[in-house]
Amino acid sequence: MSSEERRNSLADQAAAWIPPWQRPTPPAESPSGDPDSDLPPKGPDPSEIPAAPADGTGETLGNAAGEGAEQGETAERGAERTDAAEQGAERADRAAQDPAAGVPTKQPAGRRRAAPAPAPAPELDDAELRGALEAILLVVDEPVSELTLAQVLEQPAERIGPMLDEIAAGYTAAGHGFELRRAAGGWRLYTRPEYATYVERFVLDGQSVRLTQAALETLAVVAYKQPVTRSRISAIRGVNCDGVIRTLVSRGLVEECGAEPDSGAFLYRTTTMFLEKLGLNSVDDLPPLAPFLPDDVEELADATR
Repeated sequence: MSSEERRNSLADQAAAWIPPWQRPTPPAESPSGDPDSDLPPKGPDPSEIPAAPADGTGETLGNAAGEGAEQGETAERGAERTDAAEQGAERADRAAQDPAAGVPTKQPAGRRRAAPAPAPAPELDDAELRGALEAILLVVDEPVSELTLAQVLEQPAERIGPMLDEIAAGYTAAGHGFELRRAAGGWRLYTRPEYATYVERFVLDGQSVRLTQAALETLAVVAYKQPVTRSRISAIRGVNCDGVIRTLVSRGLVEECGAEPDSGAFLYRTTTMFLEKLGLNSVDDLPPLAPFLPDDVEELADATR
């Protein structure tokens, strides 16, 4: 073959050559012959690539093919990055959206809406408030404070105190056998003192359990000297009072309230039950001791020293 014919043949081959990125991709086949297999597509058949001639034309075509392949790979990478960015944006949007309602589950702090305030409870009129207070006071087993009553009835606390005073005054004016009064920091219904004998006869029925003289003396010392240690009580009474203290604690009239800093001995004080049983609002309501002291109390104190 002449050199002229060789050049024409090479020119025809170069014109007929198709770059790999422009060739149609044949369907991939698995070894079992299934075209739907997930095997990667096969590369171009080496027999379809024209052989490079002996002169420099083949090298030029090879370089052009290599450059085209590199450009195709760069374009494919750019497309992959674009697809990945779009997929990431879609995932972020889906994560920010509630799957059920399509509303963002998280909002910026400045855009969050405050929860609506609960509707205020309707204000009761005086007659209904009075009846509600009387119903509660009939079932309580210990004095209840004005704040607790206001919270239960969902009414302003400033209405509870005047209404309780009005109820108490009404009971007294009507001459009922019971009365409403303050005790132990709260309010409770009590029977009137003039009917105490009838109440005792009905409740106790001859089975009265009374405190001994020693228990009453010890309880009086604790009430007026609280907080006080057992050794101080024994010194005032002149006898050991450990057993009496245990009895008063078991009855719920006296309780421990810490320890003395110097000696570490337990301190005792009266309880809320003590105030409730005596009908007192606080220990400040205890009667003064001065009228009950003997005239020569100082001489007696010196003699005991």
